[in-house]
Amino acid sequence: DTVSLDTTGFQYFHEPSKHKNFEDEEAVVRDYYPESIEIIKRLTGASRVVLFDHTIRRRLPGLEDQFALRQPAGNVHVDQTFKATVARVHRHLPAAEVPKLLERRFQIINLWRPINHPAIDWPLALCDWRSVDAATDTFPVTLSYPDRDGETMGVKYNPNQKWKYLRGMTPDEIVLIKCADSIQDGSVATFTPHTAFNDPSTPEGTPPRESIELRSLVFYD
Repeated sequence: DTVSLDTTGFQYFHEPSKHKNFEDEEAVVRDYYPESIEIIKRLTGASRVVLFDHTIRRRLPGLEDQFALRQPAGNVHVDQTFKATVARVHRHLPAAEVPKLLERRFQIINLWRPINHPAIDWPLALCDWRSVDAATDTFPVTLSYPDRDGETMGVKYNPNQKWKYLRGMTPDEIVLIKCADSIQDGSVATFTPHTAFNDPSTPEGTPPRESIELRSLVFYD
């Protein structure tokens, strides 16, 4: 069965990075962002990619419930609703360009990569979009910030949902995760529920998971 951005909502690739230093946030923005923009363009055919933030996660054993510490996110979610995606376009692009950009296809796509060692501990699971009933399985979640409100998508359990993960994913591998798509007619995947999970088969002594995720606005001509 095909796993792709437009069928399942996510896709794995072998894409080694030249950037190895994920301790320095400024270096991540300076060096890893440009490389990743080119990767996303090449893999999707997009004409323009705008990275608007990133998160580096390092699991701290025993503190999995401390979300503020940027632990792996163990709740099933989608990073943005479509409403929030449109708001992101307005927020991150010049106002004069927004009307034209919204006339064409646009998406939010995350680029997720293990760093420093394979992601065996608390790996990332992704749900096949085709197995999700958006009307009954999903609900909006408001995130309140000092200057604005954001909106993510919560996901309820449904036994029909089909989940996949790539065991032992290495730093030379990435997964692109579609969080939103302006094509809303059902012909393509529009979002991908995902979560970290505690894999009971993880060998004792496995290094705690470390990863980086980039969030991007993706535009097409």
